[in-house]
Amino acid sequence: MRPARCLVPALLFVACGAPLPDDAPDAPLPDGGAPLDAPPIPDRPDVPVAPDRPDVPVAPDRPDVPVAPDAPAPPPGPVLYPAAQRHSPLTPDLVARLRAISARGPGLAADVFAKVGDSITVSASFMACFASTSAVDLGGREHLRPTLDLYRGGTIGSTDPYRRVSLAATVGWSASAALAGSPSPLTRELEAGRPRAATIMFGTNDIQSRDIFRYGANLLDLADQAIARGVIPIFSTVPPRDDNPDADLWVPRYNAVALGVAQSRAVPLVDLHGALLPLPSHGLAGDHLHPNTYSTSAGFRACALTPAGLRFGYNNRNLLTLEALHRVAEVTLRGRAAPDAEAPRLRGSGAHADPFVIPSLPFADARNTATGGARVFDRYPCRATADESGAEYLYRLTVTRPTAIRAMVITRGNTDVDLHLLDRTATAEGCVARDDRVLVTTLAPGTWTFSLDTFVSAGAPRAGEYLLVIVQDP
Repeated sequence: MRPARCLVPALLFVACGAPLPDDAPDAPLPDGGAPLDAPPIPDRPDVPVAPDRPDVPVAPDRPDVPVAPDAPAPPPGPVLYPAAQRHSPLTPDLVARLRAISARGPGLAADVFAKVGDSITVSASFMACFASTSAVDLGGREHLRPTLDLYRGGTIGSTDPYRRVSLAATVGWSASAALAGSPSPLTRELEAGRPRAATIMFGTNDIQSRDIFRYGANLLDLADQAIARGVIPIFSTVPPRDDNPDADLWVPRYNAVALGVAQSRAVPLVDLHGALLPLPSHGLAGDHLHPNTYSTSAGFRACALTPAGLRFGYNNRNLLTLEALHRVAEVTLRGRAAPDAEAPRLRGSGAHADPFVIPSLPFADARNTATGGARVFDRYPCRATADESGAEYLYRLTVTRPTAIRAMVITRGNTDVDLHLLDRTATAEGCVARDDRVLVTTLAPGTWTFSLDTFVSAGAPRAGEYLLVIVQDP
């Protein structure tokens, strides 16, 4: 990657979920035209009326010109995962994706899941209480009982998945720790349990380094390694960092990356962060870092999924995780239909004439410039010396008020895809800012275009997969 970048004055942009501008008023009708709801044009008695020809089919104005059949509708774009939705969508195409992942590992245990994470996963308050019939109160959610019982019957070594002490979860870990070594802790845990699914949550410790690009690359590796084995990864956003205001500013950025990774691989995401925000003390313990647990005179009740219990952090994580496991089991093990008929989808093709449309922030999308994209822009005046003659994809965002944004591009290996911010002309000459990894600026109301373009080094395009993540900054 190249450290050089173009420094520009601050510009202006849209807040999360900000509405797009209203449609423009209807254009005036051409001379002689009449609106659809206008009274009919009076008869012209001086013009003879042709007799009815009931036996002659209606033909176009040019009967000698064949009528082209209707063009097929373009395939729907990929599903976008809405921010702050407790469970990511599960549409028919996403169900097909999960079934395809499961088909890669026909010998895996249907009644086993793995736990991958840091101290928030290691805690005895996470999932372990589901193993005990007396410790569980589903709060009336009896539809979850088949999945609750399913994993009670599974075994990893001498215990069940709920109480398993995972080789891939350790206090203080960041995402890189689960991938380190050969075999890695992730590999050893997946080989030990041969699970069908794996809950994965990292980020609380990763924030300490502020290296969000390494974090994103590690999450992509975790997802890809699990999927290659036929294991369905279930990702989670992380809790607030009320212990450190600066660290807490980074939480939404890291959570947007986790969302982008799950969305890019079409696997489930649960929003723990969103579930905790409305709770007293954000559902956090006295250290303002780890979730708290519902407690009664009988002791801790982390699996009490009642209104009283769900005022606490771990109770919420346990409910979200059990629900996610249930949604996956329903469609992959029990053959149930997709719970969601439809979901928000990405519009556009990324071409110059049809950029991807960014509907709101945060936004994430993954592409591969080695297998797609156009080669139109070769150089940008905001960094004229850089050879950007590789393939590019374009994204368009229309904003209605000044908005501070952070746009990030995450790549792995030798891939080098650069960020370019273009003005309303959407041309290379309209480039107002550029960087190889991150653009932080304020954008004015209007329409802006991001060009994700492939850098060429010594004549060789450094093409490959990238993950674009754009968030609103405070």
